[in-house]
Amino acid sequence: MSDAFLAFDLGAESGRAIVGQLRGGVLALDEIRRFANGPIRQNGSLYWDVLRLWSEITQALQAASDIRLASVGVDGWGVDYALIGERGNLLENPYHYRDLRNEGMMDAVFERVSRERIYSVTGIQFLQINTLFQFYAACRLTPKVVDAAHALVTVPDLFNYWLGGRLCSEESRSHQRFHASREILFAMHRVGPAAWKNA
Repeated sequence: MSDAFLAFDLGAESGRAIVGQLRGGVLALDEIRRFANGPIRQNGSLYWDVLRLWSEITQALQAASDIRLASVGVDGWGVDYALIGERGNLLENPYHYRDLRNEGMMDAVFERVSRERIYSVTGIQFLQINTLFQFYAACRLTPKVVDAAHALVTVPDLFNYWLGGRLCSEESRSHQRFHASREILFAMHRVGPAAWKNA
């Protein structure tokens, strides 16, 4: 029998764990776990419930413990991110893309970096939920947390880090655009997020 692959798909409202395996040249998919994935509200903000999701992921791994897995991976919204500290720790629960802190951030960023420049680097549609605008909000509203960050990863890559113990990012085309956005983010941050608080 061929190796199996375990994939976690984190959607906007639910998540699932699926085992994929080639059987007679055909890809067979078996859903082994499904769970809710709603944001949590704390102090007026929306966050990912990453610790509960981590519990769901570990329970699915237990359910698949009798299967020989060749790899495990996580996919989900690519616009939300987590900040990692110097010890490899999660600095705060990741904000959810639906959080209101993102309102008005696109225009604020465009005052500092032109739309043309951003598009030439990222090649993506301008949406208020994009990582660039979320990170700008973080730099303005929680600059000390941003200052403490040693890495920024997407939410799926946070779980991949917890699964494999290695901090890295997938190198797909969409992630290349994310990394380009991240470079703009950190370049803007180096200018000094404290100066953006009143901008």
